[in-house]
Amino acid sequence: MADESTAVNTDRDSGWRTHVPLLGVLRGYDRTVFSSDLTAGLIVAVISVPQAVAYAYLAGLPPSAGLYACLVPMVLYTLLGSSRHLVVGPTAVAALMVAAAIGAHAPDYGGDHLGVATVICLEAGLFLLLLRLTQMGGVVHLLSHPVITGFVNAAAILIIVSQLSAFTGIAAERDDLPIAALFTVFQNFPSFNGVTLVFGVGSLLLLWAAARYGPRLVGWAWPRLAGSPFVAQAGPLLTLLAATLLVAVLDLDASFGVATAGQVPDGLPEFTLPPFSPLMWLALMPSSAMIAAVAFVESYTIGTSLANREHTRLDSGQELLALGAANLAAGFSGATPVAGSFSRSSLNYQSGARTPVSSLVCAAVILLTLLFLTPLFADLPQATLAAIVIVSVVGLIDFGAISRHWKLYREDGVTGVVTLGTVLALGVETGLIAGALLSIAFFVRRSSRPHIAVVGRIGESESFRAARRHEVETHDHVTAVRVDENIYFANANHIESKLHRLIARRAGTHHVLVVCSAVNVIDVSGVEMLARLNDNLAQKGIKLHLSDVKWPVMAQLKRSKLPDELSGRIFFTTDEAMNALADEPCEPSACPRAARR
Repeated sequence: MADESTAVNTDRDSGWRTHVPLLGVLRGYDRTVFSSDLTAGLIVAVISVPQAVAYAYLAGLPPSAGLYACLVPMVLYTLLGSSRHLVVGPTAVAALMVAAAIGAHAPDYGGDHLGVATVICLEAGLFLLLLRLTQMGGVVHLLSHPVITGFVNAAAILIIVSQLSAFTGIAAERDDLPIAALFTVFQNFPSFNGVTLVFGVGSLLLLWAAARYGPRLVGWAWPRLAGSPFVAQAGPLLTLLAATLLVAVLDLDASFGVATAGQVPDGLPEFTLPPFSPLMWLALMPSSAMIAAVAFVESYTIGTSLANREHTRLDSGQELLALGAANLAAGFSGATPVAGSFSRSSLNYQSGARTPVSSLVCAAVILLTLLFLTPLFADLPQATLAAIVIVSVVGLIDFGAISRHWKLYREDGVTGVVTLGTVLALGVETGLIAGALLSIAFFVRRSSRPHIAVVGRIGESESFRAARRHEVETHDHVTAVRVDENIYFANANHIESKLHRLIARRAGTHHVLVVCSAVNVIDVSGVEMLARLNDNLAQKGIKLHLSDVKWPVMAQLKRSKLPDELSGRIFFTTDEAMNALADEPCEPSACPRAARR
């Protein structure tokens, strides 16, 4: 009995451990691996601190919300995520979407920005967990690559526009849409704050110089540090420290009205209860679903690209679980929604991270920052934060991708352009929905008018190709057609009409063979269409045959009466069918000879 109990407990532990991938990673963990993870974690923390503060400001939230997003949410993802290099936390795209949701809904609920963000985090987390439980993670891929490309390009433009107010010192409502903020800046440009503008431009120049010449100068002075990822990515932190020091020493906030980030509460985040307003939860649901979908697509894409370099793979279900849990934790700790960061994840990989422990090191640095360094943020100029945001998102702009999509497949190019234009004109949610709906519409249009080809044998082989493009052997009394699409409600009538037209043009047809090699699914409408086609052809003395029917499709057909009522036969292959039908007698007395086409 004891042995059986032990076995049961072992099985339970094994099943439980599969949902905590970090436990498997830590087997055989040694000092050498930790040294690599420690270095990478420290380097990632250098860029995480300024980005977390900047993205929280972009979202319209206090700086602490960005730093809190790098604590419990990051730790939870580290425990549950299947990627060894993905770093989660606040991101520019998610921050923009949160800012749009806050601008649209916060005024209706007393301007409670943090309350709106909390509900978004919780709903996004629940949405991701629901997709995991129902195994419907593929739904988020309705946001196709052209849609995401158009959205990211538009988002980068909107993010840059949204920072112009802080960059120039011209007051604009935080709840304004970016386009409205742009008009505000233009209308009030003569009243810009000169010192603030100097800080903004100076920060941009310092960030550019640090990225362009920093590694070269450091390598000249300290050759051992040449090529270090720390040196290449230290620009934002150095810019943040220099700007904060200038404001504090010269008292520029009081003397010249330079806007600063203000006081950041020190210590650990407190447990936060969300607003219990059913109307707020219902109103924010579309925004939360969109943010969750974009966060998952963004994270999964980044994680997969890094995993491919290591010849490993990501578990999409585990990623849904990890990101869902991380966003729930963000909601209860007063943080911003989290997703995988492209810049920080790439830096983590380039810095030599071996396991997710590097993210735990990064979280520890953020914790120390919250415990001991938060007074420094009081004098951090908002213009510098704006410059960090602008530099971070400039790299996201890739109009060339839309051009490439246009050349490769014009409908994808149209989808990208429409998504970009709609996001800029009507907002983030409307643009994403419009892009997804357009992608679906193009897909339905393509599949509703499938390619149907008359096929024939190539020489003496068992291969059959389209008669229009190849020299093939056909038989005048047999019309063999290949349907290159699933047969379902959207295209069943089109396929039926086209088959009737093809048969009408081949007056000597006595056998119709439908090659189903490209058919993976056939629904009720498709089965009914084949039954109707079978009856109509039978009235004309023509037999209907099928070939290359895959097992799932055959299983669907067997649940109907079609196999028993079919006037012809169901063949295993097209070769078998043509061999049998080539010499099968037909009316009138003999079949015509084979023809070369």
